[in-house]
Amino acid sequence: MNHPVVIVGASMGGLRTAESLRRFGYQGPITVIGEETHKPYNRPPLSKDVLANEVTHEAVAFEERAATADVNWVLGTRAVSVDTEHSTVTDSSDVIHHYSALVIATGLRPKRLNVPNGDLAGRFALRTLDDAIALREQLKPGTDVVIIGGGFIGCEVAATASKLGCDVTVVHNAAHPMLRPLGTELAKQMQLRHEVQRVRFLLNRSVVDLIGETAIQEVLIDDGTSIPCTVLVEAMGSHQNTEWLEMTNIDLSDGVLVDSAMRAVSSSGQVIPNVYAIGDVARFANPIFDEIPRRVEHWNIPTETAKRVGAVITAALSDKEKFENLVQEKFKPVPSFWSDQYDVHLLAFGSLGLADKVILVAGDVADECVFEYHRADQLVGVCGIGMRSVVQSYRAKFV
Repeated sequence: MNHPVVIVGASMGGLRTAESLRRFGYQGPITVIGEETHKPYNRPPLSKDVLANEVTHEAVAFEERAATADVNWVLGTRAVSVDTEHSTVTDSSDVIHHYSALVIATGLRPKRLNVPNGDLAGRFALRTLDDAIALREQLKPGTDVVIIGGGFIGCEVAATASKLGCDVTVVHNAAHPMLRPLGTELAKQMQLRHEVQRVRFLLNRSVVDLIGETAIQEVLIDDGTSIPCTVLVEAMGSHQNTEWLEMTNIDLSDGVLVDSAMRAVSSSGQVIPNVYAIGDVARFANPIFDEIPRRVEHWNIPTETAKRVGAVITAALSDKEKFENLVQEKFKPVPSFWSDQYDVHLLAFGSLGLADKVILVAGDVADECVFEYHRADQLVGVCGIGMRSVVQSYRAKFV
C-alpha cells in the first residue's frame, strides 16, 4: 500500500479508472502518466461539433471531481518500459515509478500513410486535441480535402469539412463507407446522404503517392489518376500503443490480453496478478457474444472497463474474499457507439461486426430506421438512424 496505483494513459480511460478507484474505496496514492500535455478530455467531439467550431481544451475537457483532486498527473511524459517482476514503470524522463497495481490505458494511435513522396506538408491525422487544432486551421471554404478511410472518423470529418465549405473526397478501400459495421443497405444509405452534401467517394481505391514539392498539391490513386489535394486526412485505422510492454511476457498479439477481471495474461496463459488493461487496448472475452477475446473500440468501453478495474484493484488491495468473488463474476459490458454526420444521428448497441445477417425492423432506410444484426440465430447488435428510444430499448436484450 506504500506504492501508488500507476495508470499509464491520461485520456478518458485513465481518468475513469482513478474515479472508479476512489468510488470503490481506495484511498491510497494514484499516479497517472500521459504522453499529452493536456488533462483528460473527450475525444469523439474532435471529429464532429468541436471540429466545426473553435477547437480548445475547454470545449472538451472533463470535469475535475473532488475525489480525484489528489491524483498525481505526470503529463507530457511517455512510459517506455515496465518491469513486472519488480513492479516498476520507467518513463521517458528516466523516472522509475513503483506500483502496487499497474493499469494499462495507453489506447491507440492512427495508422499513417507510407508512400515514396510522403514527406510533404498538408498531412493530418485526428486522434488528439492538438491534431484537431492543427486540422481546424486548414478547413477553409474551397479547400481541397482528401480523406483516406471511410470509417466513422473519416466520414465524420468529411461531414464537418463539407459543412465548412471544403471540397471533400473520401478514398476508401471497400465498396461503401462504414460497410463492415453497418452492413450494405445502411452503408449505402449513409453514402447517399454524404453525396447529397457534395462529398465525393472513390471506392475500392487507395492512395499510392503524394504529388508536390514541399506541400501536397495532388494525391495519386492506385488506378493511375490524380486528384487535387491540399489537406490530406489519414483515417485508415489504428495501432495499439503497446511497444513499451514488449520486454514483458504479456500476450500482445492484438493489444493486451486480459481475463474477465481485466488482469493482464502472459503469452503462456498465466494471469499477471497486479497488472491490468482497459479501453481500446484491452482484448477480452464478452460472454454476451462468445468466449473469444476481442478488442472493442466503442466509446463506452473505456468507462465500463475502468469501473471493473477500480472495483477489482480496490478489493485486491484490501479485501481478499471480495476480490475472489469479483474475479469469478462474468464481465459483460454492452458495447455502444454513436456518430453524428450532418443531421443524421446513428446510435448502436452490441457488436455489429459479428453479424452475418442484417434486417430492417423499423422505419424507412431513406428516413429514420432501425436495423437488427444477427449471427445465425443470435441477436448481436442493433443500429438506428434516429428512432433513439427504439434503439435504446434493445440494450436490455444484451444484459
